[in-house]
Amino acid sequence: MFGGDVHARAFADLQRHGISGQLSRAGLDCWSRALASVKFDLVGVATRSETSAKRAQCEFKKWTGVEPKAYFGEQPWIDLLRDFPELDVVAVATPDHLHTPVILAALENKAHVITEKPMCLSIDEADQIIELARRQERVVAVDMHKRYDPDHLRIRDDIKNRIGEPLYGLAYLEEPLEVSTSTFKWVEQSDPFSYVGPHWTDLIYHYYKSKPVSLTAVGQKKRLVRDGIDAFDAVQVRVDFENGMSISFHNNWITPPDFEGPVNQGHEIVGADGKVESDQQYRGFRFWRKDGGSRTSNNHFTRDVLRPDGTCAYVGYGVDSIIAGLVAICRMKYLNENRDSVAEIYPTAEEARVTVAIVHAARIVRDLNFKYLQDGKGACVSARFGEDGITIIDPNRFAEGRERVFERIYAKPL
Repeated sequence: MFGGDVHARAFADLQRHGISGQLSRAGLDCWSRALASVKFDLVGVATRSETSAKRAQCEFKKWTGVEPKAYFGEQPWIDLLRDFPELDVVAVATPDHLHTPVILAALENKAHVITEKPMCLSIDEADQIIELARRQERVVAVDMHKRYDPDHLRIRDDIKNRIGEPLYGLAYLEEPLEVSTSTFKWVEQSDPFSYVGPHWTDLIYHYYKSKPVSLTAVGQKKRLVRDGIDAFDAVQVRVDFENGMSISFHNNWITPPDFEGPVNQGHEIVGADGKVESDQQYRGFRFWRKDGGSRTSNNHFTRDVLRPDGTCAYVGYGVDSIIAGLVAICRMKYLNENRDSVAEIYPTAEEARVTVAIVHAARIVRDLNFKYLQDGKGACVSARFGEDGITIIDPNRFAEGRERVFERIYAKPL
């Protein structure tokens, strides 16, 4: 979905018109002149099925007049990397649980990486990615586009400093039912928090640069099981951070199809001296028509801007995150800079590791609490983050006759 739409549209514009015109939106226009002559060429698209590969190939040709080579199969990236051994960048928009093998293969091939969130689902995999990227001196940029939403930039740079020390907050993103029942075939290998929660955990970390110290999580299975899908309808995760704030993350992918927006999303933070609320679903733009009901649109995420030649530029904060990673890569390739000097301008793998740790621990805590709730034992499991790693705290272990309520699942500092 993201690969064939957002990534492909962004890369089509880059291939036709270069990168300079995109940079001011992300505050990176100081490199506009230096990177004005850089040319981009999308050489291949790789998907699981031949149908989707050919569709992506044809769509890109429609936008650019150029047809990239199409690859498909269970591991199509292997053939792509074989055919293009000097590839500069691999963009990864596979299902969540398949990010890691593609990222590692690209890095082994000395290609830079732009990947969708979450970077991966395991903290051990995150460490592998980070270590290999450092060894190969390559960028792994994670598409955390909520950082680039104009409203969130205002919160980060202004409002959060006015509301005082953060106390607590709520972040929610609720996806339509079609995502879990038809768009994706892999929902049983994931859950709504692992899928879209990383946007919010990253944003909160980006605001305050405060690491998690503990969490608890619960999930529910009621709606999707009616369709024979053994997946969570919804997940709620509460994370406590080093700076004392507590944030609740609520996610589902069962919103009815007649809901007026593509998704329901927003967040709020209460501080010692004020509060900020950001409703990303309804920003004041609403329309309705016969037999169509009332609808809202997020015109900030991506939008078409008509050019004089009749084509459309593709802009928005959904593109800005991709552009930021590409600027870092271009600075290394063309301006002879290193990873450390470009790290401040894009969402890095090291920052993504914090979100991966939360997702990893939340998945374990969620499953245990789900089981215990079904058994009438309550949701008493939590996780702790510290210098000694990640520890799962399960009081029911003692009740079941096991000696320790603590289980360390990861033994390195976060």
